[in-house]
Amino acid sequence: MKIIVQKFGGTSVATPHTRQLVLKKVQEAVDAGYAPIVVVSAMGRRGDPYATDTLIDMLKSVNPEPNAHELDLMMACGEIISSTVMAATLQKAGLKAMALTGGQAGMITDGRFGNARIKTVKAKHLKELAADGIIPVVCGFQGVTDDNLNITTLGRGGSDTSAAAFGVAVGAEKVEIYTDVDGIMTADPRIVSDARIIKKISYDEIREMAHQGAKVIHPRAVEIVMRYGVPMVVKSTFSDAPGTLITADDQIETIEEQDDVTSNHASGVAHMLNLAFFQVALAGDETNGSHVFTAVAKGGVSIGSFSLQPHSLMFAVYASAAAKTEEILKANGYEYKLIPSCAKVTVVGTHMGGVPGVMARFVSALTDAGVQILQTTDSDNLISAIVRENEVKEAVNALHTAFKS
Repeated sequence: MKIIVQKFGGTSVATPHTRQLVLKKVQEAVDAGYAPIVVVSAMGRRGDPYATDTLIDMLKSVNPEPNAHELDLMMACGEIISSTVMAATLQKAGLKAMALTGGQAGMITDGRFGNARIKTVKAKHLKELAADGIIPVVCGFQGVTDDNLNITTLGRGGSDTSAAAFGVAVGAEKVEIYTDVDGIMTADPRIVSDARIIKKISYDEIREMAHQGAKVIHPRAVEIVMRYGVPMVVKSTFSDAPGTLITADDQIETIEEQDDVTSNHASGVAHMLNLAFFQVALAGDETNGSHVFTAVAKGGVSIGSFSLQPHSLMFAVYASAAAKTEEILKANGYEYKLIPSCAKVTVVGTHMGGVPGVMARFVSALTDAGVQILQTTDSDNLISAIVRENEVKEAVNALHTAFKS
């Protein structure tokens, strides 16, 4: 039995028309000899009647600070509605289908409401249904605790994560992530007009792109399929484009065969907005910034993109944490400079570290575009720079042009 997991996002299940397109994709999988397991998100986006954000707004209109338990129960309703409606759509077309909550499908999580972690997937029921020719239509984004069966949600990207976990648990041949774009692109097409679809990309590269701001797929989902070597395809519900295959390095074509942003092993350009950049003066015998890191961590603030010089420490935080960071630095007597409204731009690729000329190309591209570099960081698979947010469009376009073949 060949099993395939097909995950459909909110825009794919939002209307009767789009659900017919989902039906077509599921029928095509059946015709190809697969036993599909369908995972769905809540219908539509904020403002649509059953979207997750709409349900949250409804609850918060009653109580602006609802308990986490009730909030997760409310958020789980969106996927339950999607799964029942989509199962009914498949049934009407003559396919055997059954709607399942995340818990009924075997998704067991810890008890952290709003951002639960998967403990295990008990896949026996899903496999039995598939063997009987019944298509499970499963609620993404949710699971249950193994002690008292509390409903939990998995946080941002939870439906992608659900699909990946179910795919691994049932031994799927592949996991397909259906969205409203034709695949993973070399940059955000809203910023770069000539951004192109990436045909194949490694687990490591797409995970880095996701961590650096690309929003097509969540890094947790990639990490799950990467660990077990399950191929993942990102494609569109609304076209027959082949999409982007995410797989292991040794399955990727050579650099010469790729038709993407491949010069010097680069695959794409990502960006992340809403950052604040701090330059903190280090005085006395403090040369490694450890006291700053400790104080900020105790305050519950996460630091990223840091670099250290003999008498200063530079780092970025999310803009929402800037005021708290200032409060901590002041309380500990540090002199600092804050640059608000910053962003991070990143070129992601394979084995970029140690390749002569890569950093020169990166810096030259931004400098020639008139973009001020506040800080750079690099690793084997990426080079990043902190820039001002109002220069992001110029920065991303410059890097995309500099690194494409």
